[in-house]
Amino acid sequence: ALEISGDSMEPLYREGDRIVVSPTEQVRRGDRVVVKTTDGEVMAKILHRQSARQIELHSVNPAYEPRIFDIGDIEWMARIIWASQ
Repeated sequence: ALEISGDSMEPLYREGDRIVVSPTEQVRRGDRVVVKTTDGEVMAKILHRQSARQIELHSVNPAYEPRIFDIGDIEWMARIIWASQ
């Protein structure tokens, strides 16, 4: 389980909410995911687009711009399967 910090996914997930992720679940467009970059950044986002070279992640909160990463910059990505709110 992971604890949410920040407001990029409000109102869906709020600071202090706990989420459970599954690294074995298949990830598809529109899924809520947690991503860890090779720089160590961990973030909860919505998978908007994935190609062989890049992934595009969106926040629920419109104050945050989409994030685009090269696949090589992603250490792991796991689907969110449960949240306590």
